[in-house]
Amino acid sequence: MRLSADGIKDRKPWEAAGIRLPEYDVEKASLQGVKTPRWVHFGIGNIFRVFLGGIADDLITNGAMDEGLTCVEAYDDEIIDRIYAPHDNLALSVILHSSGKRDYRVLGAFAEAVKVNPDEKEHWERLKTIFRAPSLQIVSFTVTEKAYALSGAEGGFSPVVEKDIENGPDRPQSLIAILASLLLERFRDGEWPISLVSMDNCAHNGLLLKNAVLTIAGEWKKKGFVEEDFIAYLNNDSKAAFPCTMIDKITPRPAQSIADDLSALGVEGMQPIVTSAKTYIAPFVNAESPQYLVIEDAFPNGRPDLSKCKGVYLTDRATVDLAERMKVTACLNPVHTATGPLGVVLGHETFAGMLLQEPMMLNFAKSVAYDEGIPMIQDPVIISPMAFTDELFSERFPNIYLGDTNLRLSTDVSQGLGVRFGETIKAYLARYGSAERLTAIPLGIAGWFRYLLGIDDMGKRYELAPDPLEQEIHQALSGIVIGQKDSFKDQLRPYLSDERIFHTNLYHAGLGQIIEGMFAEMIQGPGAVREAIRKRFGPLPG
Repeated sequence: MRLSADGIKDRKPWEAAGIRLPEYDVEKASLQGVKTPRWVHFGIGNIFRVFLGGIADDLITNGAMDEGLTCVEAYDDEIIDRIYAPHDNLALSVILHSSGKRDYRVLGAFAEAVKVNPDEKEHWERLKTIFRAPSLQIVSFTVTEKAYALSGAEGGFSPVVEKDIENGPDRPQSLIAILASLLLERFRDGEWPISLVSMDNCAHNGLLLKNAVLTIAGEWKKKGFVEEDFIAYLNNDSKAAFPCTMIDKITPRPAQSIADDLSALGVEGMQPIVTSAKTYIAPFVNAESPQYLVIEDAFPNGRPDLSKCKGVYLTDRATVDLAERMKVTACLNPVHTATGPLGVVLGHETFAGMLLQEPMMLNFAKSVAYDEGIPMIQDPVIISPMAFTDELFSERFPNIYLGDTNLRLSTDVSQGLGVRFGETIKAYLARYGSAERLTAIPLGIAGWFRYLLGIDDMGKRYELAPDPLEQEIHQALSGIVIGQKDSFKDQLRPYLSDERIFHTNLYHAGLGQIIEGMFAEMIQGPGAVREAIRKRFGPLPG
């Protein structure tokens, strides 16, 4: 069995292997998606394929949509060359239930895969044609928080954004400038309405995307590249809507064990790859079953009937904001960020394995959510925070079949600290005048800095996960020696006081010295990290 257009024509071996195939004409849906594009997505990695690809697959199966998705990659061209093209844009979804049961399903809802590179004329012209299409309703994004950043490390615009502003719309390089240029095409062709839907784990992600696009467009207007009417178009919700969302589906890197199992079933070419940009991807995607997508219902050019899809909630912006805050600042992401890096330091490969084997880490994780996060949020009603968190700890986090790694959870941590911890810290400041009563969150912050030393609790070195600040902070902490307490002085101060990282000065919040103290405990010698956690969250005697 080969995952390709020809390979799925003989359905019998797939069905015998327990792999569900599309129940619609994949070629017809793809051709329709090319002819009248309806939904474009930027960032076509794992969560896009398994979650949004699954939604589109359901919509086409149920007759609620005729067109496949347009898949656009702006960061890593190898995804298209090595995963999409060889498999005719098909993907194999592997849903891993906590019981050990698996659901295998071939997804055929991907019409075409397009690279974002103005230097590749064919792809660039195709993108401009797509954005001029009156049929286009949705442009969505899973590109991570860092893609929306326009500023550099020293403040002001980053060098690539500066260049995009100087050069104008014709040859953009950064994602936001590329998007602004494509929207300009749509505006000039007919001012066609569109909904631009960020699905990244950012607070108020729709507003973040809108402000970034407007910033680029505003700078272009100053230089005479665009007209005032284009700015008005972007500011008109009935023309260009930027709805907010909350998305949630734990989607680990593709597991070698699943590739091997698929090969044993007779499916060819399932081996995972790592691209030169360090993207971990495979022809299949493994993920959990639970999924949540809460979307502000703002679609000026219409939309498919998303309400029929599993885990999709259409609502207003205020409710989305509450659901997003529930997940990102209290219940899920803070737990991952607080405990994942420390799991690496303690030598645990998988997140579920760590929680199952270490009662103190489970207590620590629960404290982040139940004790410190949930009391600071408002109930979104559409999803119960307690029920959501209970499901996390009873079904989702302990799912050993996911194989989600602590190293993956340590990726790009610096980009999410302000949201995942900073919002709760600010809430404590507002309510109590200080955040000193917190324990789990500051321990997680101290643990992240300890992780960045690149030395585990027994003195062995490990490779750090990618992060924009990884090298800078690792170098800043290079003088700290495990077991030599005098080597730690004030190396954390520039970061703990940086409001760009934490959205507040942690010394002003009453946490700076507390975090320094916790970090000092963690560098006392072998086993010091375990002891620092144990004394706060260790199981009660007896």
